[in-house]
Amino acid sequence: MTQIKHYLAVDLGATSGRVILGTLDGDRLQLEELARFPNKIIRTGGHYYWDLYALYDEILGGLREAARRGIDARSIGIDTWGVDFVFFDKNGQLLGNPVSYRDPHTVGEPERFFKQVPAEEVYKITGIQVMNFNSLFQFSALRRQNWVALDAADKILFIPDALGYMMTGNAVTEYTIASTSEMLNPVTKKLDAKLLEALSLTEDKFGKIVYPGDKLGTLTQEMQDLTGLGAVPVISVAGHDTASAVAAVPATTKDFAYLSSGTWSLMGIESDDPIITERSQQENFTNEGGIQGTTRFLKNICGMWLLERCRAEWKQNGIETDYGQLIAETAKIEPFRSFIYPDAACFAMPDSMLNAIADYCRETGQPVPETPAEYARCIFDSLAMRYREVFLLLKELSGMNLDILHVIGGGCRNKLLNQLTANAVGVPVVAGPVEGTALGNIMIQAQADGAVKNLAEIRATIAKAIETERFEPKDADIWAEAYAKYLKNKKQ
Repeated sequence: MTQIKHYLAVDLGATSGRVILGTLDGDRLQLEELARFPNKIIRTGGHYYWDLYALYDEILGGLREAARRGIDARSIGIDTWGVDFVFFDKNGQLLGNPVSYRDPHTVGEPERFFKQVPAEEVYKITGIQVMNFNSLFQFSALRRQNWVALDAADKILFIPDALGYMMTGNAVTEYTIASTSEMLNPVTKKLDAKLLEALSLTEDKFGKIVYPGDKLGTLTQEMQDLTGLGAVPVISVAGHDTASAVAAVPATTKDFAYLSSGTWSLMGIESDDPIITERSQQENFTNEGGIQGTTRFLKNICGMWLLERCRAEWKQNGIETDYGQLIAETAKIEPFRSFIYPDAACFAMPDSMLNAIADYCRETGQPVPETPAEYARCIFDSLAMRYREVFLLLKELSGMNLDILHVIGGGCRNKLLNQLTANAVGVPVVAGPVEGTALGNIMIQAQADGAVKNLAEIRATIAKAIETERFEPKDADIWAEAYAKYLKNKKQ
């Protein structure tokens, strides 16, 4: 008779967070949401912050619910978005809430930093794409602004590690989350001394490097008292949510690409080694840490953020958009009317996303969307074409065949976009799981617990637990012609 095992996943995204119970009964896996809560950006004093104390309190609420129900959790794992970090003093107290990567104070910072260490050298060291909000440039901006916490900090910890520190008292730097910083060398697997020196930081400010599956510690007595749980182990899972999600891709071969679809779309492959070349730098691809020594070679693409911001504006204007109905109406709209380049700077943090899209279409001589469905069709067509663009580059840069694309995350429920994506990339799209991040988080804990042996068993267990849907590509000639129109109207 198999032992039923329970694991708790703390999964924090850029807009919401959850505490999820994973139950493993032999090779049967079930998820249940114990708590869900918003994650809001706070604007004050000219900066944008995350409210870490509020997140911590919400996490406590989810853990209390587990205790209330008498769940005998074998461990807890924490994953979050990347790049952001927290300052702690020598007494373990926060030196203020962490600045959000959405803060515009890093605009132009890469160019400033590259006067100290050239861009080519930074890429050779890290293999990370240049995005102005990467930790490297956040630190550079804070140093330029004489941020007091930089020198006052005894510890600097990335978000999942900071929460783990608050829960266990042990300070570490988990490899996958550190790899998003553009400060870590994927060959040496250490924070690079030259980049730290350029920031006037030292390695001892950060916790020791640990890897997915390593034990961080156990809940402190205070945490046990606050939650009602016992001395539950906390496992350093793949702290970066995308790394946990990629672990959950139900792939059966190596020749697959993945698309983690949410606020951001992250398209990539799983590689044994980093791919750091002049061409990969030119195309701004990134090499981030995966589990069991793998590298996630990928590209960040602005994803459903585009539609989320439009829906928020419509709501402010008294227009409610039911998501399912909007997609149904969007499917009826004439395709390829207008294209935008999703990664254009004008869509990063505009005052009005609707105006940003309209202005882009006017400036490129295309019809301006008018109805919500027309806006959504423009966004979906454009995302599908951007996926095609990145998919072709992945094949070129990796030399892999890539005969299937796995779409995971909340965006995989969008059947219209899944079909458009299959048409665009020209290979079958397999959609699912929706809860990839939580599944990966939980199964990494299960491996640390000895319930599964390796990544192949993780994926096999997840494949049995979920339902997927397959979308076959259609109308290759029509999509090739439309892709040429997309490229013609592409502007940075």
